[in-house]
Amino acid sequence: MTTRTHNDDRPGEINARPVRHPWRFVAVAGILILVAMFVSSLLTNDRWNLEFVPNVMNFSPVLRGLVQGTIVCTIGAMVLGVTLGILLAVMRLSGNPVLRGVAFAYTWFFRAVPRLVLLVMLGVGAGFLYPKLDVGIPFAQQIFGIDTPLVFGSIDVNALSNGIAVGILGLGLSEAAYMAEIARAGILSVDKGQSEAAQALGMSNGKTMRRVVLPQAMRVIVPPTGNETIAMVKDSSLLVAVPVSNELWFQVTQVANNTGRIMPAYVAGFLWYLIICSILMVGQYFLERRFGRGYGTQTNSSRKLTMIGKGSA
Repeated sequence: MTTRTHNDDRPGEINARPVRHPWRFVAVAGILILVAMFVSSLLTNDRWNLEFVPNVMNFSPVLRGLVQGTIVCTIGAMVLGVTLGILLAVMRLSGNPVLRGVAFAYTWFFRAVPRLVLLVMLGVGAGFLYPKLDVGIPFAQQIFGIDTPLVFGSIDVNALSNGIAVGILGLGLSEAAYMAEIARAGILSVDKGQSEAAQALGMSNGKTMRRVVLPQAMRVIVPPTGNETIAMVKDSSLLVAVPVSNELWFQVTQVANNTGRIMPAYVAGFLWYLIICSILMVGQYFLERRFGRGYGTQTNSSRKLTMIGKGSA
Protein backbone atom coordinates (compact mmCIF):
# COMPACT_ATOMS: atom_id res chain seq x y z
CA MET A 1 0.00 0.00 0.00
CA THR A 2 1.54 3.28 -1.07
CA THR A 3 1.12 6.46 0.94
CA ARG A 4 0.34 9.64 -0.92
CA THR A 5 2.51 12.56 0.06
CA HIS A 6 1.44 16.18 0.10
CA ASN A 7 3.59 16.96 -2.93
CA ASP A 8 1.69 14.44 -5.09
CA ASP A 9 -1.43 16.63 -4.90
CA ARG A 10 0.30 19.61 -6.41
CA PRO A 11 -0.15 20.17 -10.16
CA GLY A 12 2.81 20.35 -12.46
CA GLU A 13 4.37 23.54 -13.68
CA ILE A 14 2.16 25.47 -16.06
CA ASN A 15 3.93 27.26 -18.89
CA ALA A 16 1.23 29.82 -19.70
CA ARG A 17 1.86 32.59 -22.19
CA PRO A 18 1.05 36.04 -20.87
CA VAL A 19 -1.82 37.88 -22.48
CA ARG A 20 -0.62 40.56 -24.85
CA HIS A 21 -1.88 44.13 -24.47
CA PRO A 22 -0.82 46.03 -27.60
CA TRP A 23 -3.12 48.97 -26.88
CA ARG A 24 -1.15 49.73 -23.73
CA PHE A 25 1.86 50.62 -25.84
CA VAL A 26 -0.34 52.76 -28.08
CA ALA A 27 -1.68 54.64 -25.03
CA VAL A 28 1.84 55.15 -23.63
CA ALA A 29 3.04 56.42 -26.99
CA GLY A 30 0.13 58.88 -27.19
CA ILE A 31 0.82 60.16 -23.67
CA LEU A 32 4.52 60.62 -24.44
CA ILE A 33 3.66 62.58 -27.57
CA LEU A 34 1.36 64.90 -25.62
CA VAL A 35 3.99 65.42 -22.92
CA ALA A 36 6.63 66.18 -25.56
CA MET A 37 4.32 68.70 -27.23
CA PHE A 38 3.70 70.46 -23.90
CA VAL A 39 7.42 70.58 -23.04
CA SER A 40 8.14 71.94 -26.51
CA SER A 41 5.57 74.66 -25.96
CA LEU A 42 7.19 75.64 -22.67
CA LEU A 43 10.63 75.87 -24.26
CA THR A 44 9.71 77.59 -27.51
CA ASN A 45 6.80 79.90 -26.62
CA ASP A 46 8.19 83.10 -25.12
CA ARG A 47 4.77 84.14 -23.83
CA TRP A 48 5.12 81.70 -20.95
CA ASN A 49 7.96 83.88 -19.58
CA LEU A 50 8.89 81.16 -17.10
CA GLU A 51 11.95 82.99 -15.78
CA PHE A 52 9.59 85.46 -14.05
CA VAL A 53 7.72 82.69 -12.19
CA PRO A 54 10.20 82.32 -9.24
CA ASN A 55 10.08 86.08 -8.72
CA VAL A 56 6.30 86.03 -8.42
CA MET A 57 6.39 83.06 -6.04
CA ASN A 58 8.76 84.96 -3.72
CA PHE A 59 6.92 88.28 -3.75
CA SER A 60 6.04 89.38 -0.20
CA PRO A 61 2.32 89.98 -0.94
CA VAL A 62 2.06 86.56 -2.59
CA LEU A 63 3.76 84.84 0.36
CA ARG A 64 1.59 86.77 2.81
CA GLY A 65 -1.53 85.73 0.91
CA LEU A 66 -0.28 82.14 0.86
CA VAL A 67 0.17 82.01 4.63
CA GLN A 68 -2.66 84.20 5.89
CA GLY A 69 -5.31 83.57 3.28
CA THR A 70 -4.68 80.01 2.13
CA ILE A 71 -2.92 78.06 4.89
CA VAL A 72 -4.46 79.79 7.92
CA CYS A 73 -7.91 79.77 6.36
CA THR A 74 -7.63 76.09 5.47
CA ILE A 75 -6.51 75.11 8.97
CA GLY A 76 -9.15 77.23 10.70
CA ALA A 77 -11.99 76.11 8.44
CA MET A 78 -11.07 72.42 8.73
CA VAL A 79 -10.74 72.57 12.52
CA LEU A 80 -14.16 74.19 12.75
CA GLY A 81 -15.63 71.85 10.14
CA VAL A 82 -14.27 68.62 11.65
CA THR A 83 -15.23 69.54 15.23
CA LEU A 84 -18.73 70.66 14.34
CA GLY A 85 -19.13 67.83 11.83
CA ILE A 86 -18.41 65.12 14.42
CA LEU A 87 -20.89 66.78 16.80
CA LEU A 88 -23.54 66.85 14.07
CA ALA A 89 -22.87 63.21 13.19
CA VAL A 90 -23.41 62.18 16.81
CA MET A 91 -26.61 64.24 16.83
CA ARG A 92 -27.83 62.51 13.63
CA LEU A 93 -27.32 59.12 15.30
CA SER A 94 -28.89 60.18 18.58
CA GLY A 95 -32.15 58.75 19.82
CA ASN A 96 -33.44 62.26 20.48
CA PRO A 97 -35.69 63.31 17.57
CA VAL A 98 -35.03 67.01 18.23
CA LEU A 99 -31.25 66.57 17.90
CA ARG A 100 -31.71 64.45 14.79
CA GLY A 101 -33.97 67.08 13.25
CA VAL A 102 -31.59 69.95 14.00
CA ALA A 103 -28.60 68.05 12.58
CA PHE A 104 -30.55 67.09 9.46
CA ALA A 105 -31.72 70.68 8.89
CA TYR A 106 -28.15 71.96 9.27
CA THR A 107 -26.66 69.51 6.80
CA TRP A 108 -29.53 70.08 4.36
CA PHE A 109 -29.09 73.85 4.41
CA PHE A 110 -25.32 74.15 4.14
CA ARG A 111 -25.01 71.38 1.56
CA ALA A 112 -27.60 73.12 -0.60
CA VAL A 113 -25.99 76.59 -0.51
CA PRO A 114 -22.90 77.11 -2.71
CA ARG A 115 -19.87 78.30 -0.79
CA LEU A 116 -19.41 81.33 -3.02
CA VAL A 117 -22.99 82.42 -2.33
CA LEU A 118 -22.53 81.79 1.40
CA LEU A 119 -19.37 83.88 1.55
CA VAL A 120 -21.04 86.72 -0.35
CA MET A 121 -23.97 86.68 2.06
CA LEU A 122 -21.68 86.71 5.09
CA GLY A 123 -19.23 89.25 3.71
CA VAL A 124 -21.69 91.68 2.17
CA GLY A 125 -25.15 90.86 3.49
CA ALA A 126 -24.26 90.51 7.17
CA GLY A 127 -22.63 93.93 7.35
CA PHE A 128 -25.49 95.52 5.45
CA LEU A 129 -28.25 93.99 7.57
CA TYR A 130 -26.54 94.25 10.96
CA PRO A 131 -23.86 96.97 10.99
CA LYS A 132 -23.77 96.69 14.77
CA LEU A 133 -25.08 93.58 16.48
CA ASP A 134 -26.16 93.87 20.12
CA VAL A 135 -25.84 90.78 22.32
CA GLY A 136 -28.42 90.54 25.10
CA ILE A 137 -31.87 89.31 26.08
CA PRO A 138 -34.47 90.04 23.37
CA PHE A 139 -37.79 91.59 24.41
CA ALA A 140 -36.37 92.26 27.88
CA GLN A 141 -38.20 95.60 28.14
CA GLN A 142 -41.58 94.01 27.47
CA ILE A 143 -40.97 90.94 29.64
CA PHE A 144 -39.45 92.58 32.69
CA GLY A 145 -41.10 96.01 32.32
CA ILE A 146 -37.83 97.99 32.32
CA ASP A 147 -36.93 101.12 30.42
CA THR A 148 -33.50 100.13 29.06
CA PRO A 149 -32.71 96.97 27.05
CA LEU A 150 -30.56 94.27 28.63
CA VAL A 151 -27.49 94.38 26.38
CA PHE A 152 -24.28 92.67 27.45
CA GLY A 153 -22.16 93.87 24.56
CA SER A 154 -22.10 94.69 20.87
CA ILE A 155 -20.22 93.41 17.83
CA ASP A 156 -19.09 95.63 14.97
CA VAL A 157 -20.16 93.40 12.10
CA ASN A 158 -18.86 95.81 9.45
CA ALA A 159 -15.35 95.52 10.85
CA LEU A 160 -15.48 91.71 10.85
CA SER A 161 -17.41 91.11 7.64
CA ASN A 162 -14.44 91.79 5.35
CA GLY A 163 -11.79 89.90 7.32
CA ILE A 164 -10.31 86.44 7.31
CA ALA A 165 -12.46 85.46 10.31
CA VAL A 166 -15.64 85.63 8.24
CA GLY A 167 -14.01 83.53 5.54
CA ILE A 168 -13.01 80.88 8.08
CA LEU A 169 -16.49 80.96 9.57
CA GLY A 170 -18.25 80.60 6.23
CA LEU A 171 -16.03 77.84 4.90
CA GLY A 172 -16.02 76.06 8.27
CA LEU A 173 -19.81 76.07 8.58
CA SER A 174 -20.14 74.73 5.05
CA GLU A 175 -17.47 72.09 5.62
CA ALA A 176 -19.18 70.89 8.81
CA ALA A 177 -22.18 69.73 6.80
CA TYR A 178 -19.99 67.49 4.64
CA MET A 179 -17.88 66.29 7.56
CA ALA A 180 -21.06 65.34 9.41
CA GLU A 181 -21.93 62.86 6.67
CA ILE A 182 -18.36 61.56 6.52
CA ALA A 183 -18.21 61.07 10.29
CA ARG A 184 -21.66 59.46 10.32
CA ALA A 185 -20.55 56.95 7.69
CA GLY A 186 -17.43 56.19 9.71
CA ILE A 187 -19.37 55.67 12.93
CA LEU A 188 -21.89 53.40 11.20
CA SER A 189 -19.02 51.29 9.82
CA VAL A 190 -18.08 50.20 13.36
CA ASP A 191 -19.88 47.08 14.50
CA LYS A 192 -22.49 47.71 17.19
CA GLY A 193 -20.99 44.92 19.23
CA GLN A 194 -18.04 47.18 20.00
CA SER A 195 -20.30 49.74 21.67
CA GLU A 196 -22.25 47.06 23.48
CA ALA A 197 -19.06 45.50 24.83
CA ALA A 198 -17.77 48.89 26.01
CA GLN A 199 -21.05 49.70 27.73
CA ALA A 200 -21.01 46.25 29.38
CA LEU A 201 -17.69 47.24 30.92
CA GLY A 202 -19.33 50.32 32.44
CA MET A 203 -18.25 52.96 29.93
CA SER A 204 -20.55 55.92 29.38
CA ASN A 205 -21.85 56.79 25.93
CA GLY A 206 -19.41 59.68 25.54
CA LYS A 207 -16.44 57.63 26.67
CA THR A 208 -17.46 54.76 24.39
CA MET A 209 -17.60 57.16 21.46
CA ARG A 210 -14.16 58.67 22.25
CA ARG A 211 -12.30 55.53 23.25
CA VAL A 212 -13.87 52.78 21.16
CA VAL A 213 -15.98 53.94 18.23
CA LEU A 214 -14.13 56.96 16.83
CA PRO A 215 -10.64 55.34 16.81
CA GLN A 216 -12.04 52.48 14.70
CA ALA A 217 -14.10 54.82 12.54
CA MET A 218 -10.99 56.80 11.61
CA ARG A 219 -10.14 54.15 8.99
CA VAL A 220 -13.23 55.26 7.06
CA ILE A 221 -13.12 58.95 8.04
CA VAL A 222 -9.50 59.77 7.14
CA PRO A 223 -9.55 59.28 3.31
CA PRO A 224 -12.53 61.57 2.56
CA THR A 225 -11.34 64.04 5.21
CA GLY A 226 -8.02 64.27 3.40
CA ASN A 227 -9.87 64.94 0.17
CA GLU A 228 -11.94 67.63 1.88
CA THR A 229 -8.78 69.28 3.21
CA ILE A 230 -7.24 69.38 -0.24
CA ALA A 231 -10.48 70.79 -1.63
CA MET A 232 -10.49 73.43 1.13
CA VAL A 233 -7.05 74.64 0.00
CA LYS A 234 -8.51 75.33 -3.43
CA ASP A 235 -11.77 76.73 -2.04
CA SER A 236 -9.78 79.33 -0.10
CA SER A 237 -9.55 81.22 -3.40
CA LEU A 238 -13.28 81.99 -2.89
CA LEU A 239 -12.33 84.43 -0.13
CA VAL A 240 -12.27 87.12 -2.81
CA ALA A 241 -16.07 87.16 -2.37
CA VAL A 242 -15.82 88.35 1.26
CA PRO A 243 -13.64 90.25 0.11
CA VAL A 244 -10.24 89.32 1.56
CA SER A 245 -7.15 90.77 -0.09
CA ASN A 246 -4.59 88.67 1.81
CA GLU A 247 -5.27 85.57 -0.25
CA LEU A 248 -2.94 83.73 -2.63
CA TRP A 249 -4.91 83.89 -5.88
CA PHE A 250 -6.01 87.47 -5.28
CA GLN A 251 -2.39 88.56 -4.86
CA VAL A 252 -1.31 86.57 -7.90
CA THR A 253 -4.02 88.27 -9.94
CA GLN A 254 -2.86 91.66 -8.68
CA VAL A 255 0.70 90.90 -9.79
CA ALA A 256 -0.58 89.82 -13.22
CA ASN A 257 -2.60 93.03 -13.62
CA ASN A 258 0.16 95.34 -12.38
CA THR A 259 3.04 93.84 -14.36
CA GLY A 260 1.16 92.75 -17.47
CA ARG A 261 2.82 89.33 -17.22
CA ILE A 262 -0.30 87.26 -16.87
CA MET A 263 0.87 83.72 -17.58
CA PRO A 264 3.96 83.64 -15.32
CA ALA A 265 1.90 85.08 -12.47
CA TYR A 266 -0.81 82.49 -12.95
CA VAL A 267 1.78 79.71 -13.22
CA ALA A 268 3.27 80.88 -9.89
CA GLY A 269 -0.10 80.54 -8.17
CA PHE A 270 -0.66 77.20 -9.89
CA LEU A 271 2.67 75.90 -8.56
CA TRP A 272 1.95 77.03 -5.00
CA TYR A 273 -1.39 75.21 -5.01
CA LEU A 274 0.31 72.15 -6.48
CA ILE A 275 3.00 72.17 -3.78
CA ILE A 276 0.57 72.53 -0.88
CA CYS A 277 -1.83 69.88 -2.16
CA SER A 278 1.05 67.46 -2.85
CA ILE A 279 2.26 67.82 0.74
CA LEU A 280 -1.25 67.15 2.02
CA MET A 281 -1.53 64.07 -0.21
CA VAL A 282 1.66 62.65 1.31
CA GLY A 283 0.32 63.29 4.81
CA GLN A 284 -2.98 61.67 3.88
CA TYR A 285 -1.13 58.57 2.64
CA PHE A 286 0.67 58.06 5.95
CA LEU A 287 -2.49 58.70 7.97
CA GLU A 288 -4.40 56.16 5.91
CA ARG A 289 -1.63 53.62 6.39
CA ARG A 290 -1.58 54.25 10.14
CA PHE A 291 -5.32 53.96 10.74
CA GLY A 292 -5.70 51.14 8.21
CA ARG A 293 -3.34 48.77 10.00
CA GLY A 294 -4.85 45.33 10.39
CA TYR A 295 -7.60 45.84 7.81
CA GLY A 296 -7.37 43.86 4.58
CA THR A 297 -3.58 43.50 4.65
CA GLN A 298 -1.23 40.89 6.03
CA THR A 299 1.78 41.82 8.08
CA ASN A 300 5.13 40.09 7.61
CA SER A 301 4.62 38.00 10.73
CA SER A 302 1.18 36.82 9.61
CA ARG A 303 2.60 35.91 6.21
CA LYS A 304 5.34 33.83 7.89
CA LEU A 305 2.77 32.02 10.06
CA THR A 306 0.67 31.32 6.98
CA MET A 307 3.65 29.85 5.10
CA ILE A 308 4.64 27.71 8.12
CA GLY A 309 1.09 26.39 8.34
CA LYS A 310 1.09 25.50 4.65
CA GLY A 311 4.44 23.80 4.89
CA SER A 312 3.44 21.65 7.84
CA ALA A 313 0.11 20.62 6.28
